[in-house]
Amino acid sequence: MNTKDKKAYEAFLERKKQTRVESGFEVEDADLNPSLFPFQKYCVKRALSAGKFALFEDCGLGKTIQQLEWGRKVAEHINKPVLILAPLAVISQTIKEGEKFGYDVVEIMETEAGKDLATGIYITNYDNMEHIHPYMFGGIILDESSILKNFQGKTRTALIDAFSNTPYKLACTATPSPNDTTEICNHSEFLD
Repeated sequence: MNTKDKKAYEAFLERKKQTRVESGFEVEDADLNPSLFPFQKYCVKRALSAGKFALFEDCGLGKTIQQLEWGRKVAEHINKPVLILAPLAVISQTIKEGEKFGYDVVEIMETEAGKDLATGIYITNYDNMEHIHPYMFGGIILDESSILKNFQGKTRTALIDAFSNTPYKLACTATPSPNDTTEICNHSEFLD
């Protein structure tokens, strides 16, 4: 490659670079739910510090309490509601888990999706996403974020587009395939 072509290519690459915008904030261990184990506190603090983060943790490590604590701290910090998108079967489990650890998680039904919401944690299923107004939420949590896996998927594209301006994002899954670069790249795109 000659010098002119190399410089043109480097300029092209420079134009394609995206600058990562830090949107996180710091919290102290004492300000976190005392039910969290030390490793969970570390993960929540790291996710809050980054602002946009993924919890790729195995089953049984307590992703639900971590995402609820992350959501509570984000809602308090920005004084806006935080939304959890989850599979339908997970919603009641998350609400019960929230009650167990002192969180008020409110399910949004299709008929309530356009109403103004108070600061707090809300949950709905992925199928209700078309009725959600993303601008109303300061934070978004994807429970079972492996839904982003399908590169050509309508849901994947809709999630990335709908929440592109959301300053706080958390993706949670126990099943990121370490050998599936498409899934990892899709998570990266969602998290900016």
